[in-house]
Amino acid sequence: MNPLRTRRSALKTLGSAALLSASATAPLATPAVADERRTHLSVALDWYDTTAATIAAAGVATQITNSRTWAISWLAAARATRQVPPCADRSTFQDAALASAVHDCLVALIPSRTQELDAALRSTLDRVPDGPAKAKGIAAGARQARLILASREGDGLDPTSVNAPFTVPPAAPGVWRPTPPDYAPAIQYGNRIARPFLLNTPDQYRVPAPPALDSARYRADLAEVRAYGAADSTVRSKRQTETATFWYSTSLTLYTEPLRVALVRMPQSTVAQARLVALFHVALVDTQIATSDSKYAHLRWRPVTAIRTGAIDPDPQWTPLHTAPAHPEYPSGHNTYAGAAELVLRAFTGPRTAPFALTSPTAPGVTRTYTAWSQLSQDNLVARVYSGIHTRSADEVGLVLGKQVAAHTLRNAARLWLSQP
Repeated sequence: MNPLRTRRSALKTLGSAALLSASATAPLATPAVADERRTHLSVALDWYDTTAATIAAAGVATQITNSRTWAISWLAAARATRQVPPCADRSTFQDAALASAVHDCLVALIPSRTQELDAALRSTLDRVPDGPAKAKGIAAGARQARLILASREGDGLDPTSVNAPFTVPPAAPGVWRPTPPDYAPAIQYGNRIARPFLLNTPDQYRVPAPPALDSARYRADLAEVRAYGAADSTVRSKRQTETATFWYSTSLTLYTEPLRVALVRMPQSTVAQARLVALFHVALVDTQIATSDSKYAHLRWRPVTAIRTGAIDPDPQWTPLHTAPAHPEYPSGHNTYAGAAELVLRAFTGPRTAPFALTSPTAPGVTRTYTAWSQLSQDNLVARVYSGIHTRSADEVGLVLGKQVAAHTLRNAARLWLSQP
């Protein structure tokens, strides 16, 4: 039995359950809710944009640490907006609670942006009617921020812990070693010993072993990367090169706009909007933990090492289109991120959406238009091959792993809300 095929079959069942779970936790869009959404969506969007701007301006180099900041801030908002006190105006309470929760978490996690965050909070609260509902919302947001910050203290997702030292094993066929041109030390080893939000253990969904070095699948994988992923490739088309360059940026950066598109277009309430952002980033933190677990469990070398030093027609001068990150190849982290993001976005908004434009900081002047979340995943898959960074096997199993972790997140989301006192 092909283990990857078995996992894909299981994933279909998991995905269906996840979609049902997400639907069960989100209220239906009645006319009253739709009117409320039109009036108060701006508060969720304002704080979504404020979070993105705060992290972009003062975020850290470790992607998972920035994902943690998103997850903590919006989990606090989702908890704070969940239960409206009796006799309090729902909209007023939730607007104040969301703003207060996100503000307090961001100030605690990125204190260098306190002045800008305080100004953003004043701007929001100036638009919220004064009274008991506003005061209770502010208090609820502050309380949930304190609780979630305390609960995540020491979770191992700070930059120093994330990049814990890793001792590279002796050089051997198939085993990862630092890669050119910088031969930098391994990064993200500490992710695999960090504390997840909802996974039982970091290795809960560890991927099966990569194809054997002498297998037909691996030979085909390597031949594809050698041909299409070379810096001087003669077979890679202009469009394929553009795809590789477009998706070379960090996943956190490239998925900020698609998540915002989903937030705007979902026909649901403030609570559901906060849950979407929270669950998206909770899933992505856990996915990155699971990714590093699998990477360092299998320690598969990068294609550049295999092509330059391997036994299959070695080419010591072969150079990839893009520089490989300093960690093992299997599975692809860009694709685990894409798989998790796709499943969460589908759960809240369905598989397709109206066309939206996407740009990338690594491909200035290029705009891509997407109409389905799976299209982002498929571009990620081929992009890493065209970059010369990953084999197709690493990309495909990465998508499966990301979807498995996201399905787990959605199935167990109630644990996040029940932790509210």
